[in-house]
Amino acid sequence: MLGAIAGDIIGSVYEGKSLKTKDFPLFSRQSRFTDDTVLTVAVADVILNAGKFLHSSRYIDQFKWYYRRYLYAGYGRNFREWAKSSSNEPYNSFGNGAAMRVSPIGFAFNDLDTVLREAQRSAEGTHNHPEGIKGAQAIAAVIFLARTGEDKIGIKSYIQTTFGYDLGQTLNQIRPTYQYDSTCQGSVPQAIIAFLESTNFEDAIRNAVSLGGDSDTIACMTGAIAQAYYGGVPKAIAEQTLSHLNEHLCTITEKFMFQYCA
Repeated sequence: MLGAIAGDIIGSVYEGKSLKTKDFPLFSRQSRFTDDTVLTVAVADVILNAGKFLHSSRYIDQFKWYYRRYLYAGYGRNFREWAKSSSNEPYNSFGNGAAMRVSPIGFAFNDLDTVLREAQRSAEGTHNHPEGIKGAQAIAAVIFLARTGEDKIGIKSYIQTTFGYDLGQTLNQIRPTYQYDSTCQGSVPQAIIAFLESTNFEDAIRNAVSLGGDSDTIACMTGAIAQAYYGGVPKAIAEQTLSHLNEHLCTITEKFMFQYCA
């Protein structure tokens, strides 16, 4: 999950700025964690503390608790209204919020069926639209396949066959006309392609940010996959990433990493 957080922090500076190059500073004074990081840590927190008693309601409780603790992390309007309300009813979203926060599930469970089931549970408390659930499952599945030794050809084939995403375009074909799109169907395939075309972790992040648009979330999803496939986050990037977190977020992240990603 550290790769997801790194992608979020690196991409935070470029969100909505339509950057169309891979030549940019990874970190700056303006770099910060956003709701992508906060809710990724919330999912990790559920996994660390719920044990075998995982249920959609546990994710809901944690999402609302984390929202109250980190009010100004930049949540989407629908999530913000849901988190402030007394209702726990999902709001049928197909936004990429469920996909951006799902990475801990891809690391924590040791068979694909469980990963898919837990990804759905983590999504359906808010993003119960079929596209919202599909996006979360696809990212979690790629992470699981990447960390268990599947090659890029196999990953691409599985995602296209199982979820129907078109991964046939190249980044050079996507980049010129790609605009901000916070839907799963408009960002999850692009995040996966950014990984598929990469040569290492940093290159994956640069690919993701270079598309422009919802840069922090695309880089968050790509970064999680790249961590799984390339065997971790480079030390310098990991140290910079952790330095941007407060003590609470850092503690949960390091605990999860030690337990599931060591």
